[in-house]
Amino acid sequence: MSVQQVAPDGEALEVWIDQDLCTGDGICAQYAPEVFELDIDGLAYVKDGDDELLQAVGATAQVPLPLLTDVVDSAKECPGACIHVRRVSDKVEVFGPEAD
Repeated sequence: MSVQQVAPDGEALEVWIDQDLCTGDGICAQYAPEVFELDIDGLAYVKDGDDELLQAVGATAQVPLPLLTDVVDSAKECPGACIHVRRVSDKVEVFGPEAD
């Protein structure tokens, strides 16, 4: 993606999904289909900038700034509490179940 991928404070953000906790509800894909997609196994995964599904355990995708609100809403509304948004620089979770 050519879109700037940083949070308003200037920090680049990435998102990943813990498939062990994913309930397959698809709320994330409804909020941000550019970032999330359900696979044939019924679980959600993140996608890279080329729209490729990233199925490796712990795979991360950059969060494009225009989609930040949608990605954060996905993390907040996820019934499985499996979406983690963190700073790229220090891996500190800023949105999701482990955020302060």
